[in-house]
Amino acid sequence: MRVSLIFAIIASILALGFAFFLSCGIKKASLGNERMREISNYIHDGAMAFLTREYKYLGVFIIVVALALVTFLGWQIAVCFVCGAVFSILAGFFGMKVATKANVRTAEAARHNQNKALEIAFSGGAVMGMCVVGLGVLGLGTLYLLFNGNINFVTGFGLGASSIALFARVGGGIYTKAADVGADLVGKVEKGIPEDDPRNPAVIADNVGDNVGDVAGMGADLFESYVGSIISALTLGVLLCGANKPFKGNEAIIYPFILSAAGIIASIIGALIAKKSKNAEPQKALNAGTYVSGAIVIVAAAVLSKYIFNDFKAFFAIAAGLIVGLAIGKITEVYTSADYKYVKSIAKQSGTGPATTVISGLAVGMYSTLWPIILIGIGVLVSYYAMGGSSNSLMGLYGIALSAVGMLSTTGLTVAVDAYGPIADNAGGIAEMAKLPPSVRAVTDKLDSVGNTTAAIGKGFAIASAALTALALFASYAQATNLTSIDLLNPLTLVGVLIGAMLPFLYGALTMQSVGKAANEMIEEVRRQFRETPGLLEGRVKPDYKKCVDISTKAALKEMLLPGILAIVVPLAMGMLLGAYALGGLIAGAVVTGVLLAIFMANSGGAWDNAKKHIESGEEGSKGSFAHNAAVVGDTVGDPFKDTAGPSMNILIKLMTIVSLVFAPVIAKFGGILLTLIK
Repeated sequence: MRVSLIFAIIASILALGFAFFLSCGIKKASLGNERMREISNYIHDGAMAFLTREYKYLGVFIIVVALALVTFLGWQIAVCFVCGAVFSILAGFFGMKVATKANVRTAEAARHNQNKALEIAFSGGAVMGMCVVGLGVLGLGTLYLLFNGNINFVTGFGLGASSIALFARVGGGIYTKAADVGADLVGKVEKGIPEDDPRNPAVIADNVGDNVGDVAGMGADLFESYVGSIISALTLGVLLCGANKPFKGNEAIIYPFILSAAGIIASIIGALIAKKSKNAEPQKALNAGTYVSGAIVIVAAAVLSKYIFNDFKAFFAIAAGLIVGLAIGKITEVYTSADYKYVKSIAKQSGTGPATTVISGLAVGMYSTLWPIILIGIGVLVSYYAMGGSSNSLMGLYGIALSAVGMLSTTGLTVAVDAYGPIADNAGGIAEMAKLPPSVRAVTDKLDSVGNTTAAIGKGFAIASAALTALALFASYAQATNLTSIDLLNPLTLVGVLIGAMLPFLYGALTMQSVGKAANEMIEEVRRQFRETPGLLEGRVKPDYKKCVDISTKAALKEMLLPGILAIVVPLAMGMLLGAYALGGLIAGAVVTGVLLAIFMANSGGAWDNAKKHIESGEEGSKGSFAHNAAVVGDTVGDPFKDTAGPSMNILIKLMTIVSLVFAPVIAKFGGILLTLIK
């Protein structure tokens, strides 16, 4: 057992070493001319300033929650919570710091060679990916050793990761979309100037937002997903090991750790393949690395399953999760890439105005829920019965947890492919603002278009894994509270289901409204500067970039608090007031609607974005055409869908589930206060 954990920790250190190696390679690349360096510094300074202020807010939150955990559950779980929160912060911080250095180098490389630009942008994303898996396994493995395998303490690590992920995703999403919407509606639609035009006062805030939302926020999101999947397998694995249990040793605990280590190694190999690919098509290069890493994990899962369990049951569960994840990724690509009919149909309908653009995008998003849900269902059934669920339900649930681990086993590469997108987007912005030749912007736009699809694929992985992980964590919660079933004839359970089903809608409304309020303030500021600054539109005077950066920063920090606190307080309130059965129903309802809303929003937003880029490439019109203006409106509607509300859903359902699991002993003992008073 100890040797296996040490091996996993060594693999995590290897991932962090690889991240450091990649960051050193990025630093050696050329920074370009003085104007490019100046713009890059604006973006870097704005991003770091936001993170510094955000982490001060989160520091207060961490201290308050840690004190509450010490009071009710003990200092050990509080220590694990703090470690999970800090490691999540570090993953986002390191990834974003490198991303803001890679963007200008990508733009400079695009002046000479598309493959070199792809290599730098992907390396920047890979730093984020390796930090996520390295810090995740390092934290879990070390704490598991320190606390002698007490999984009740280690769940605190997941609570810390989930809490920070929610604030980082929501705060970063509000920041980036407020700036993006303000820049697009005033700049492109009202003034008719290009995207990322240096005359636009919101352009720096928009580029800063790509980093704080799509790099730091996304990194915290996937860190939470990755850690949550491993914890879900560990909590069920502990219940299966011991005297009179299916496993006499620690097999069910060792397997998730060793498989995660194998996934780290597979991700490093896949990253090297994608990074060094000389293929002219970026999507094919990234796909090559993804498929190779997936194949390595499947082989490792088979070998480890036979060696640890002496059968292939665990392998089938892992393979089911990984294959379902890859299939959902491909389906996401079909619905969000301009290479397929769905995005092309949105672009075509943009020719008749913004209304039909929005209608067609909504329809595509709704359609896109069909196959992912069917595939998740297949994954659940295969992993449950393959692991022996027909004879032992706990074994079947452990199989579901393993399928989530399998789906996220290559998270290091998934995050790399995802985080590469905003780096390419920033590179295009720098190229535009520095007035580089149009050929440079053509290269960065191609990389960015692929990045939109890869980002949607990354969200697909996170959403699908959220459903599987939440199911496994819910099973652990049921064990801790002696919850035997979800009985819809029980009015307590039914009330819980209805409230839980409503929560993702409420949560989506809060985050969308926050983007709308912040974007409105941004729009008014951009209009004011154009109106009151003589020579700004003619390019004779520089805009006040700092004012727009400050608007996004203040709005994000203010508006992220309520959604984040609700996600923690509501499940606790439900459990304490109405008891364990009502809370079980709440989790079930939130998982169902949360997963559907997340898929719908992420894919609608991705499809609208790439429909706009499809038109900008010369299809169905061009920049400045009627169709393009309609597509910009669609993209603007889709921005908070895909980058704020949508990706927050999967964190919401896992955070509520892990809060319920961590506080299960308190709920089991003191829950149902309102019922007691009524009786």
